[in-house]
Amino acid sequence: MEYVGRVPAPPLDRFIDDIYCLTGEPSHRRMNVPPMPSAHLFVNLGGPARLWDSDPSVPPAVFTDGWFMGVWTRRFLVEYPTRVRLVGVHFKPWGISPFVDLPATELRDRWVPVDAVWQRSLDRIRNQVGDIASATETLRVLEDELRSRLAEAPSRGLDLVLHTGGLVETFHGAVPVGALADAAGVSGNHLATQFKSHVGVTPKRVARIYRFARLILSVDALRPVDWSELAHPAGYFDQAHLSREFKDFTGHTPTEYLALRRRFPGEQGFPPDRGPMPAE
Repeated sequence: MEYVGRVPAPPLDRFIDDIYCLTGEPSHRRMNVPPMPSAHLFVNLGGPARLWDSDPSVPPAVFTDGWFMGVWTRRFLVEYPTRVRLVGVHFKPWGISPFVDLPATELRDRWVPVDAVWQRSLDRIRNQVGDIASATETLRVLEDELRSRLAEAPSRGLDLVLHTGGLVETFHGAVPVGALADAAGVSGNHLATQFKSHVGVTPKRVARIYRFARLILSVDALRPVDWSELAHPAGYFDQAHLSREFKDFTGHTPTEYLALRRRFPGEQGFPPDRGPMPAE
């Protein structure tokens, strides 16, 4: 598949890591996706996509149009169609808040149809994109839609979350939440309340996800990996702590993950996101 992405122009870049087009035939149709520091918007321009939650009590879903996803705290599985054509958004964990009139907790660990959040927007986007629009034009259409949806004034507490969340991002989660609250001049409970309002989870949970993402990005599967040496720089107490979190987030031990990564190396041209793995 081909991935064409870019960071949107200000002020959208405060809330969005990138917008992108994904097209072509996937090397692996079923992917196991661990928690990553993003919320998502997908506008499907191709065949149906299927999603499964790692929680067996949640029924699977089929999407022919588009869906929003908030921050995920557990893994899920996605099955691409035989040929993919979609345009999407990687929001920062707190970035979806000013674009939707919906509590962030209602998007946490959930997929929600786009038309349930942005009424009558999908037809407009699809009509503008058509069947033959270039990736550049498709991204422009989506960026225009995002710009029109951005709230003019930040909602209460969002500036606090933007500031402290930016520090969590900068330090890859290896920062005490208490220190964040002290530096912002607020209580830990107040900070947690604002994060739940705008992210759907606590700052501690966001830090855990950023810490895991840094660990994944630090792994070079082409070389020998000493997990104990990676543990401390990534913010883990020791290798046992790393292994527990790894199993919790991916369903695999670090050794199993490394074996999968070596069998199924990432596709060239994709962004540096080595978390998702083919589901065997």
